Amino acid sequence: MKHLPLLMYTTFCGLYSMQTEAADKKGERPNILWLTFEDTSAYEFGCYGNKGVHTPNADSLAARGIQFMNAWSVAPQSSAARSSLITGCYSSTYGMDIHPVPYDTPADIFFPQRLREAGYYCTNNSKTHYNSTTDNKSCWDECNNKASYNSPKRRKDQPFFAVFNTVTSHMGRIRTFHTDGRRDYTQEGIYPALLSLPSYVPDLPEVRSDYAGHLEAVQDVDTWLGFFMKDLKEKGLDENTIIFFFSDHGGCIPRGKGYLYESGLRVPLIVYFPPKWQHLANNATGKEYSLVNFTDLGPTVLSLSDIKPPKHMQGRALYGKFASREKRTMQFALAANQLHHFMPVRAVTDGHFKYIRSYIPYRQFALRNYYQWGMPSNKAWDKLVLGGHNTNPDWKQTFEAHPAEMLFDLEKDPDELHDLSTSPEYVETLFKMRQALSEHIRTTGDLGFFLPDSRTGHILYEKVHKEKYPLDELYTLVETAGTATVTSLPMLEEALSSPLPEIRFWGVVGYAKLAREKQIKTAPQTLLKLLQDDNPYIASEAAYAVAYMDKAQEGIARLVTPVQEKDRKIADEVPKELIPVESIEFDHVWFSYENNDVYALQDFTLHIKAGDFTGIVGPSGSGKSTLLSLLMGIYKPTKGSIYINGIDISKYDSSVLRHLMGYVFQQAYLFKGSIKDNLTLFDNSICHDEMVKAAKQVNLDAMIEQLPEGYNTPVGYLGSLLSDGQKQLLAFGRTLIRNTPILLLDEATANI
Repeated sequence: MKHLPLLMYTTFCGLYSMQTEAADKKGERPNILWLTFEDTSAYEFGCYGNKGVHTPNADSLAARGIQFMNAWSVAPQSSAARSSLITGCYSSTYGMDIHPVPYDTPADIFFPQRLREAGYYCTNNSKTHYNSTTDNKSCWDECNNKASYNSPKRRKDQPFFAVFNTVTSHMGRIRTFHTDGRRDYTQEGIYPALLSLPSYVPDLPEVRSDYAGHLEAVQDVDTWLGFFMKDLKEKGLDENTIIFFFSDHGGCIPRGKGYLYESGLRVPLIVYFPPKWQHLANNATGKEYSLVNFTDLGPTVLSLSDIKPPKHMQGRALYGKFASREKRTMQFALAANQLHHFMPVRAVTDGHFKYIRSYIPYRQFALRNYYQWGMPSNKAWDKLVLGGHNTNPDWKQTFEAHPAEMLFDLEKDPDELHDLSTSPEYVETLFKMRQALSEHIRTTGDLGFFLPDSRTGHILYEKVHKEKYPLDELYTLVETAGTATVTSLPMLEEALSSPLPEIRFWGVVGYAKLAREKQIKTAPQTLLKLLQDDNPYIASEAAYAVAYMDKAQEGIARLVTPVQEKDRKIADEVPKELIPVESIEFDHVWFSYENNDVYALQDFTLHIKAGDFTGIVGPSGSGKSTLLSLLMGIYKPTKGSIYINGIDISKYDSSVLRHLMGYVFQQAYLFKGSIKDNLTLFDNSICHDEMVKAAKQVNLDAMIEQLPEGYNTPVGYLGSLLSDGQKQLLAFGRTLIRNTPILLLDEATANI
């Protein structure tokens, strides 16, 4: 079958005026300024209808420029989105879709280099975050936190393409684990109690606080925009500079960032053309409702600069000499993972209907990851739903498995709560959207279904094309796996024996889907054999599938037992050189959660001797918890080193380090069971006297003795039968039982 064009279009009036302009006669070219910010949905700005926030600069720019009402990021996470921006292609085409992991990519795919070759001075201040091992700074004349169009290195009258990014609206701003000590947002004109919350999130104090905190950040972004508008005017550059103002993706309350709903994809995008250059936009102003996405912005910048976009670019120029005369009728987006959870999802919309395709549908969207679950609103939502207190089915949706296909009417259901995929009335619409997406992944050469460990050691894009990888076979299998029926078993069983790891993996996904739905009960030998597959993604997925069949014990055993004993993650003993612990040292430690220029810690140095009691003090979000995570080996420093007894801890697996440390969290996590179970963590080697001693040390013993069942008293789900203070004391006690040489307290008395 002949594939459709790379993107689907209908006839559209030309955007580029063919009239001869004075600027063209002089050979002048405009300056172009990209102002980008982070984790912000379109609905968070005043000009997009939010009455609870004050954004006068953005509102003014929108009134004088072009305000896009249906602009999508290509992905709901930074690196995958920015990889599309810098290439003008869907990040999945080059295997750049996994956030935030760089892989080898083809040369010469970053478009600013073409601007430089055409005489533009290109600066970036300073975030790159492109998922490529190619030097992210190589396409820029300057790329650092001082890079600017005001650079003395830019020649007089040399046109510029300048990018500035602010992190002020990044999720890290509200990733504080709790709301204690937050500012009074009413002082900034934001009233949490009066805000209109999206209907998909519960109305909880933590949700309102996070939303208000992020709207405060949006107001700061607006102030930041004002700085540039003023500077351009003062420098005499305002009449010659086209401004693009947009967020990298949506956010920032739960079910925003990381999700392929409109809350994660639809971004504010405003483009301002000064009068001198309005002919490049066919003198357009006001609200623009056509479908645009991040693949269009690179080609548009080239076109405005009088450079023809190269054929490999998958987006289309919106304005300028090479503006496309066609209008997009289908808009596409992608997601690859929730941190460590590999779970490809794709989306498509025609502006009216929205289709989301989950290729591993038995994985819920609300898969926990350490970063996003630092938002108090996410933790409160967890407690509401998982604690059994929720009464609104809409608020439970992201915690449940979902169908492989979901269809929403965005005009009637903008919050995407009512799935129409099983409604007979929408059969034709569902088929149309399904086919559009199926064609899209084929025409763009989507590499997002390759396992993460298949992308290393080579340039996947070149390898696939050079070796003529059976992509269509892979795509057909992927589409079948998530919607498999028993009639699919011959295809799935054949896939299990493939020499290609991706084929085996997606064959296993099909079996897991059928097993979970109880359509099959007996595990075939070919599937059992994959429990010992060398590829951990395949082995763990096979174990999941088998656990739902007649070999449940084998599946569970495989999850906890490595193929080779040397691969076991649980250390049996601590190396002698680390005992006793004489010193801990942080040596010029820098750390970024997303491996970019946004640092949670910067150049941190500290030396602690045995016997010291050291307190780390700072406001919420300053990196206190991050320090402890680094010391425990959960994360590795971006720069610098951490030493115990003078030995770099990167030498050891994190399980070794955790034998040395006891950790009491800000929030106590209890298991379903008794007080005894939670004090001993089900370790029968701990005797009763040791348990009582620890309880007495934290003044918990008297309270326990008054309970009818004493230490055998059930704590309830997540400790629901105890107060927050009692839960924290219990967590303190179980840590002391272990008698570790290092005790880490992360606001451990917050509820006491």
